Amino acid sequence: MDKTEKLLEVSGLRVTFKTHGGEVNAVRDVNFTLNKGETLAIVGESGCGKSVTARSIMRLIPEHIGKIAGGSIHFKGQDLAKLPEKQMRELRGKEISMIFQDAMTSLNPTITIGEQIVEGIIRHQKVTRSEARRQAIEILTLVGIATPESRLKQYLHQFSGGMRQRIMIAIALVCKPSILIADEPTTALDVTIQAQIIELFKSIQKKTGVSIIIITHDLGVVAKIADRVNVMYAGKVVESGPVRDIFYNPQHPYTKGLLASMPRLDADRSIPLSPIPGTPPDLFSPPIGCAFAARCDYALEVCRNYQPAETHVHSKHAVSCWLQDPRAKKLLASMQPPTGT
Repeated sequence: MDKTEKLLEVSGLRVTFKTHGGEVNAVRDVNFTLNKGETLAIVGESGCGKSVTARSIMRLIPEHIGKIAGGSIHFKGQDLAKLPEKQMRELRGKEISMIFQDAMTSLNPTITIGEQIVEGIIRHQKVTRSEARRQAIEILTLVGIATPESRLKQYLHQFSGGMRQRIMIAIALVCKPSILIADEPTTALDVTIQAQIIELFKSIQKKTGVSIIIITHDLGVVAKIADRVNVMYAGKVVESGPVRDIFYNPQHPYTKGLLASMPRLDADRSIPLSPIPGTPPDLFSPPIGCAFAARCDYALEVCRNYQPAETHVHSKHAVSCWLQDPRAKKLLASMQPPTGT
């Protein structure tokens, strides 16, 4: 499968929300691409803009409080940011599907699972009910639910947490979308079920070729499933690259902080985890410089006063940090104590 074919391109995306306290700049000039057949992880602390970015792709920002204030979201020759709602409704579920965090609040407990799956098939494919039912059985089998014929007649409360998540995945995949967006799909599950769901994603991608965007704060999930990673902070992508580069050669102090605060099986147990001090900035009035400067041990004066430009570590690994500027590297080197002191 060709993983270099560009399927989605997000450029200069800005999303704002109106509140009683003023306008929140939730997503600020975000740029990234999604290639055919790959898994892209978007990671970061709560409130960094991950889910808002995902919902913007689906155009699920509530219009009465929020809006896409700028930028473009190009998918198959169309800018989704400017697409009329009627055309967007045709794309949702059919071309781009989304799995939400909590199946209990995302699925309807008053109708059978079969009806919920069949409804989406008929809506987008205009097939007969018997054909829709056949496809529903097929998709439940694909996501690993045994005896799908009898399960179609059951209600949400008759399934375990892991099975509910599989049903969510089935509903998202039944119309064979090109892109699947999964927003914290394993957060509410225990570690055993988490592992099963991750393996299910990998298996489905191998069988169907679907491209996946996974939103998570769990770096363990990222390590197991992602091809590439976008690290978000305060509404911006601060570092992006192949998963191996992000884990073994992180360049942004925030990325390093996230990794240092994550438990690892191969780590020295005598060394305590190191949380990132401080709190994210106020996005009612974002900092004029690097948003992470106030929490960064290595911040320079330029970090507080100017937005950092994107620097390429190599062709596929980019970071927005003044510390990567050659002049900053020389300055920091001069500040290090001599060896042996």
